[in-house]
This record gives sequence, structure tokens and C-alpha cells, in this order.
Amino acid sequence: MPPAKKRTRSYDPARTRAAVLAQAAHVRDGVLALPPEAFDRPTRLAGWTVRELVAHLTMVLGSLSRKLAAAEPARQELALLDWPLATATGAPGIDEDARALATDEDLPGAYERTRAEFEARLAGASDERLVPTRFGAMRLADFLVTRTVELVVHTDDLNAATAATAATGPDFPGLPPIPYDRQALAACTRLLADALAAKAPGGAVEVRIPPYAVVQCVEGPRHTRGTPPNVVETDPLTWLRLATGRTDWAAELDAARVSASGERADLAGLLPLMG
Repeated sequence: MPPAKKRTRSYDPARTRAAVLAQAAHVRDGVLALPPEAFDRPTRLAGWTVRELVAHLTMVLGSLSRKLAAAEPARQELALLDWPLATATGAPGIDEDARALATDEDLPGAYERTRAEFEARLAGASDERLVPTRFGAMRLADFLVTRTVELVVHTDDLNAATAATAATGPDFPGLPPIPYDRQALAACTRLLADALAAKAPGGAVEVRIPPYAVVQCVEGPRHTRGTPPNVVETDPLTWLRLATGRTDWAAELDAARVSASGERADLAGLLPLMG
């Protein structure tokens, strides 16, 4: 039999653009509020301080500005659902680029200049325009959905390192957490949920991430009516941390941030989805 066709969720391009711009502005406000000593704080990303993290967030926007100024690729090479799993191959280059940019003495200024240029270039770009990426050419509308993942996930990383709710210590009491744009968090959650369903197609397990996503995955008997025999449920932030390797399945089960019922409702072997 031919492989099952991947289910492609529809994302409203206008809402996605607005979400990316809103989350980029939230990050701008958070970065501008950081005192100088905050940039040397460690993050949960191995080997990165807040300085490298802010540099990477700058790259997230700056790379697309450069792509929109370059020649358009001849054909599409990467579908939206292929992007999460493809990212594992890009880690070394991303780390190198972030470290190079982190030497900028005015990172908050660099981020804001990059964000403003990104907004200006995006305004005149067609959703159907193809843009080159590390992993292949994509439609701009699809690539902007991936930017919600980058911005939301790294906002969470930044909050984990600098927010008052984190274990910041007496030398740095912490700042108010950077907020999450609702539409950006929704798009990020849905893409990572759909990536799980694409990685482990099937209907034996129902994964619920209220209020944004429900997917069925894992080979086995398909649920059609009534209460599914295998159910996983968690909140959006816990889900993105699991999907991107910021935490692990056993720890979140123990902390009761994930509920899993049924003999097939164990996703440990399928996570993380992104490197």
C-alpha cells in the first residue's frame, strides 16, 4: 500500500503574520528590559547564555529579511510538516551563527533594528513567494508558521532564564515574564502536534492540547466514537517543551503536567520532535 498522505492543517496567512509580528514585539520589549548582567545568565540550552539566545532570536528574524531580498528559488522543496523533523540537521550551523552574532555589544539594539527591517520587508511580500531555508525552499506563508515555533519556544527559554518565576537567585531577582501572543502559541502548538501525527501516523492514541490542538497518532485500532482508549493530555507550554526536548516525558508525568491513559499512551519513544 502507498504511504498515508500527511494531513496538512490550514493556517490563515494574515493571522499568522500578525502573530509573528506580535510575538517579535513582545520579545523586543523583554530584551530591552534586560539589565546588562542578565546577558551572562545560563539558559537551558547547552552552552548558551542569554546573550547567545538573544542573538539567535535576532537571527530568526534577520535571516528571513535577507531571504526576502534575495532571488526567489525556482521550486518548493520543503513542506510545512517536514520542517520540524528537518531541523535536527541544522543545529551545528545555528550554534556557530549565534555565537558570532553574540559578540555584538548592543544586542538589544541589533534585535530591534532587525525586527523593524523584518516588519518592513514582510509588508510587501506575497504569501506564495518561495524563500530559501537551511532545509529547502518553502512558501512564505508556511515559513512564517515555523517562525511562531522559533519565537514562542525561545520566548519560553528566555523566560526560564530571566523571569521572576525562574530560580534566578539573589544576584538577579528576575523580571516579569515575556507574554505569549495567543495566535502565535496556537500555531506553534498545532504545528508540533501535527508533526507528531506525521511522525507516528495512526489512530490508536488521541493527543489533546487544549485549547489549541487534538490529533490522533500511533498505529493500532482507530478510535471512532465514545471515549478513546488511549488518551494523552497536556497544556501548550508543556507540550512545546516536550516536543523540542526542553523536558522529558517521565518528568512531566511525575509532575502531573501530562496525563496518559491506556496501554499505548506512552509517547516517550517519539519525543522530542525537534533537535
